[in-house]
Amino acid sequence: MTFKDILPKLKDVISKELGDKRVFDKDVADALGINHLTFATMKSRNKIPYEEILDFCAKRKISINWLFYNQATRSLESETEKYANIRYFGDIYASAGGGSFTDDEEHDSLLLDPHMIDMLGGQREIKYIDSINVLGDSMEPTFYENDMVFINRSQKDVKKGGVFVVATPNGLFIKRVSLRSDGNLDLISDNSLYSVEKVDLNSVEIVGRVVGSMRGH
Repeated sequence: MTFKDILPKLKDVISKELGDKRVFDKDVADALGINHLTFATMKSRNKIPYEEILDFCAKRKISINWLFYNQATRSLESETEKYANIRYFGDIYASAGGGSFTDDEEHDSLLLDPHMIDMLGGQREIKYIDSINVLGDSMEPTFYENDMVFINRSQKDVKKGGVFVVATPNGLFIKRVSLRSDGNLDLISDNSLYSVEKVDLNSVEIVGRVVGSMRGH
């Protein structure tokens, strides 16, 4: 799913609000609160403005999965028990470093519909899920820059490996991890241009396992 795929749907919503009038890119930019030039640049680069779209959907009680997964649009007021909110830390990036990740960080609410909830482990797991953005190319082709990843904070056991968000003294990283026989941890990039980094397990914090993602370009 790209920004260009989402744009016609945004225009459709805005058109109905304006009495089925024709909607232009500048109208979408205004509805999202984005500068016209910035909007044009994001469109040309297929960079999805997640935070602005989340606000757009929340104000209209539209599920984001209608935009991203072509599911039927609906009012959420009558079926709120089927939906769930998770925290989206839009200003936190991981993969090429990006600092800390704490509960005190500013965040938005991301509304998920039942399909997305099931993909992330169901209602019992959803309370542990947070989302952040990817920075850099170290995990390509698994994750690309500006992708949104979903992290289960309750899953911190690295014994069986997997992809985790790891907070290190050098920043926040998304890496494939492997526990070494000496008790240290290998941080492995899926991009072969990056070398494996060995770290002391006691010197890092395992934030959680990456359990899903949404393409950002």
